Parts: sequence; C-alpha cells; structure tokens
Amino acid sequence: MGITPVIAVPRDLDEEQRRDIERFERAIGQYLAGEIPEDVFRVMRLNNGIYGQRQGGTNQMVRIKLPAGTITPEQLDAMGHIADTYSRGWGHITTRQNVQVHYVELTTVPEVMRLIGAVGLTSREACGDTVRNVMACHLAGACPHEKLDVTAWAEATFRHFVRNPLGQRLPRKFKVNFSGCSTDCGQAMFNDVGVIAVTRTLEDGSTEAGFRIYIAGGLGATPHPALALEDFTAREDLLPTIEAALRLFEQTGNRDNKLRARMKWVVDTLGIDEVRRRVLKLRLTLPASSSWPGGIPEEVLKAGDRPAGLSETTPATPVGQGVNVALTPRDPYQRWVATSVIYGRANGSVSAVAYAALGDVTSDQFRSLASIQRELGADVRLSNRQNVVFRGLTEAQLPVLFERLEAIGMARPGAELARDVVACPGADTCNIAVTQSRGLAKAIGEALESEGLAEVGGVRINISGCTNSCGQHHISDIGFFGAERRAHGKAAPGYQMLIGGYVGDEQIHFGEKALRLPAKAAPEAAARVVRRFNDERTAGEAFRSWMDRVGGATAIADGLRDLDVFPDPDEHPEFYADYDETGPFVADVGESECAV
Repeated sequence: MGITPVIAVPRDLDEEQRRDIERFERAIGQYLAGEIPEDVFRVMRLNNGIYGQRQGGTNQMVRIKLPAGTITPEQLDAMGHIADTYSRGWGHITTRQNVQVHYVELTTVPEVMRLIGAVGLTSREACGDTVRNVMACHLAGACPHEKLDVTAWAEATFRHFVRNPLGQRLPRKFKVNFSGCSTDCGQAMFNDVGVIAVTRTLEDGSTEAGFRIYIAGGLGATPHPALALEDFTAREDLLPTIEAALRLFEQTGNRDNKLRARMKWVVDTLGIDEVRRRVLKLRLTLPASSSWPGGIPEEVLKAGDRPAGLSETTPATPVGQGVNVALTPRDPYQRWVATSVIYGRANGSVSAVAYAALGDVTSDQFRSLASIQRELGADVRLSNRQNVVFRGLTEAQLPVLFERLEAIGMARPGAELARDVVACPGADTCNIAVTQSRGLAKAIGEALESEGLAEVGGVRINISGCTNSCGQHHISDIGFFGAERRAHGKAAPGYQMLIGGYVGDEQIHFGEKALRLPAKAAPEAAARVVRRFNDERTAGEAFRSWMDRVGGATAIADGLRDLDVFPDPDEHPEFYADYDETGPFVADVGESECAV
C-alpha cells in the first residue's frame, strides 16, 4: 500500500552537523580523486556512521542513530523516503536501536546525512572507534516495574559524548546501555557501561532513586559479563562516572591489538579492583574539567525521570527474557493482545509491539507507521529485538492500532514468541560475516511455522553470521553463529549452536556450546529444541531452568547429533551452498571495519 508522507518543515542543521557533512562531502571527492588514502578515509567514513559493504565498490551502509530507540513520525517518513530514493526500498532495525539503510551510493551519502539531520537525527559516531548509539529499554517511561524513566538520561549521555574529543579515536568502540529496573530489558549486563536504575533506603527511612553502574561487559568471540562499579551512584554523579570510565578506557585500552582493545580487556589486564579504583579517582578530578558533566543534565530537568508507576487497577504485564506467553485465544485480535500488549502503567495507558520480521521495514511500512503514530498520538520506540513499540495508548486505541498494523503486515503475534528470530545482516552485506544469517533466520521461522511451534512462548532465538555477535547469539535461549565447515573435500556453511543464554535480574549467562551443524540442518535442530522445551517444561518454567533440569547443553545436544552430517555433495549439493545462494559456498571474509 502506498502512503503519501506528511512533509514536515525541515529544521536547520546545527552548525556542527553542517560542518561534519560538508567536511565529509569534500573528503569523498578527494578520496575518489585518489588524494586521500584508503586507511585515512575509512576512519572518516566510519566516524560518520558509514560502513562499507561486502559488495565492494561504492556500495555503503548508512547507520542512523536513534538514542534510546525514540523515533518520531517525521523521522519515520524520512526513513521511507531514504529507503526509496537512495536504497532498495527497505531499512533494517538493529539490535542496538539503530536503523541501517544499505546499498547507498557513496556520492549520495551527504544527501542522506542532510535528510536525517533535517529531522533531528545523525549518523555521527554510529560506527568506528567511538561512543556508539546510547540504548535504553524500549519500555522506559512506560514500564510498571521501573525505578526511574531512563529515557532522558540516555539522551543526555548521547548528547554529552557525540563529537566529544574524548571519544573520537578510542582504542575500540564503547557502548552504553540503560535499563529502568533490574529486569534489564535494556541489556546493561554486556556493555562497556551498563546503567540500571535502582533505589536505596536512607537513614531517615526515605527512598532515593539512583543507579547501579556495571562496566566492562562484552560479547564477541570472548564474552565477558559486566561487573558492578559501586553499589549505588547518585543521579548527579551519573555522567561524571560514565566519563571517568571512558577516560580510563581511552588512556589504558590496547591500541596495538584490536582483538584485545575493548574495556573487558582493560579489566583482564588491570583487574576489576584496580579499574574500580581508577574510575572513581578520575571521577573525583572531573569538577576541574572545563566540560564537567556533573549535576542533573538539562535533558533530565526538562523531560523528567519519574517512573511510570504501578496501576492500582490493572496487574502489571510480566516483561523480560523468560516470560512465558500463553496463546490461547482464537480471535486474531485477542491473540495479538495476549502477546503484544503491556499493561500496568499508573496512568492507565498501555504499550503494544508491532512485529517487524527480521527487523526489516519497507518504505511503505515506514510511512504507514508514521501515519499511525500521528493518528494515535503515540510515543514510539525501537526495541533491541528489532521491533517497533507504540506507547502511551488508551485501551480504546488498541483495536485501531491492530487494524492499522494488520493492513501493513505487522500485527502478527511475535513478541516473546519463538517466531521472533533476531539476526544480524550477515553475508548479505557485511564484510566479515561467514554465513547468510538472515537466510537461516527465515528458514528457522519457516520450520517453526510448519511444525506448529512458532507461537511457543518464552524462548528467544538469535543468529550471527560470525563470532562477533552482532546478532547477540550469546544471550539468547538458542543461539547460532556462522562458521566454515569442510566435508568431502569441500567448503560448506555451518553454525555453532549455543544453548541457555540469559540476561535479567542484574545477571547474565552466556549460551553454552551444544554442537556444530551444517547450515541446512540448523532449522531442524532449532525446531527439535523448541518442541522439547514446549513438551517438557513445567508450568511457568523458564528455558534456562528447563535446560539445567534436563542435563544442560550437552544433554540437549545428544538428541541432535544425528543432524551433524554432511551428505555426499553429488546427492545433496544444497548442503554446500548457503541460504539464498546458488553457487558453491565460499567463506569470503573481508577486512573488519566495525560491528554493530
């Protein structure tokens, strides 16, 4: 369906953004003329959020930052226009609340940068060795369980660090995530700095809201849990503490070996006690800085950070990984409500999830989402599970939202169900991906649908095309990462399967290795595990608890070992070609630029 966008009056670019774009536009001309070497231009390109694609030439991916996942109708319209005019008619929501647009011709990138700037967005520092997009729980300000609304805190953190001289040439990327409560929907527990809103009781019996800050978490080939910096950080100390952590990383991060350059390796070298001591000491010196970020930020003073609060009349909907959604209604609308609507906010408003399969949104869907947002007056956020969340709705608006989403193919029950598979872009476009992770995600979804397992609740499936974990395979109940296999003298696409990843309750469990599989056998393996979980779990039992009860990842893998077989290539050539590929598999891995 075609939607005519409402054309907003574009805002003027601020002076810094205008200079950024003009400088990059000049650099493109100099690079194409051979006046700037590739290595120098790569740094400029990445710092502006522009990532090269495996297709080579001048195909580029533009990564657009959405701090805290917030997005407006004007911005959704802009996404639709950019996808149609400069790309191939669709955009992709990432696991870090960015929107990526692929196949953008390099010489047109400045036009795209101006368009996103005109609606208040930027791609600045969305890639490269910088402070990446600052994330927050998609229910921040709407969650009945939160201690503080962390939205404005995430926005203030983004604004403090974007273009900050401290963050322009870091040893490696630096990621900051916010959650409003210990449920940790914002996934603080595996980031360089993870912030969770908490409360403490004072001597006079009153309660103070503040934060618990975790540091040095990470995924990738060597996952590392974030560790608590201190038990409680006051609100006025939040930004100085994050800056102190960034300064320590900038000073001590490994600049000689990119593979050991993240904050987690600083802890590995110095020890967590020494890292804590140095960060807190640096925080004490920051009031002498000309750019001291102490006190309550202007963004928070303006927007507020009071928690949503609990409704006195409506029970709060459980949230977070491990929620067992039961789909019993037959009516399509009621089925959507059962899985996709969150109740319990004190003012009686509700939130609802629009399901974007594989995180993909077409240009028409972008425009339709903008129209729906205007019609309902809703607040909209992007989630780290690559969906779109409408918030601040009345009960009476839910049928309207369902009808509008149904018309654009985004009303399918997906939230917290097995069909909501998360995947990175994989070898479709990524330079360093080994396998077609999106193709596998689609195949797993189809296998679950055909076997009646797509609506099993409480199980998350995540896929990455390599070990770098852009698809966050380490923290899902069932995870896969791509790897080259060899059989019968031929290369073949394969995956390592992991079982039992979990984030929540201020703790994290990384998935345990189960077994390696041919890519074409992975859908059957996922379906078998989902079926066994569905058949064997007790009422309300979480996936991790079931896994431990039945003997762990090794015991589950024992029931899958018959799938780790590569047949004769002449009889089954499909095992030696990746999803969406017709020719023989080749692990064509390029030079790493950055990961999500």
